[in-house]
Amino acid sequence: MSPTLALPAANLAIGIAGKVVNGIADALDPAKAKAKKQADDFETMFLEQMTERLTASEGTEGPLGENGAGGGIWRSQLSQQYAQQIQKAGGVGLSNQIMRDLLSLQEQAASGAQNVGR
Repeated sequence: MSPTLALPAANLAIGIAGKVVNGIADALDPAKAKAKKQADDFETMFLEQMTERLTASEGTEGPLGENGAGGGIWRSQLSQQYAQQIQKAGGVGLSNQIMRDLLSLQEQAASGAQNVGR
């Protein structure tokens, strides 16, 4: 392998190894995994509401051509799929902040419960 390709390859390997280690640590900590899932679900719900609002129509003909009884249902399902795909692709950063806040609150509650018993 040429020296110009060796450094990027090494950085890639180190990055992947770091993600694997973090994934194993997350799997060992059920509280962190649960907080991550809740944060991801909240971000998905937020994104769903945002995409639904973006595709809403005031009249009979909207941006997606939803005439008829099934148009609203179709638009709702489309918004849900858009939101899930955006969140899977990394979202808008809301999930990470929510997870940090949830974990911080859990730590505060745990330390408060320990202090009460003393």
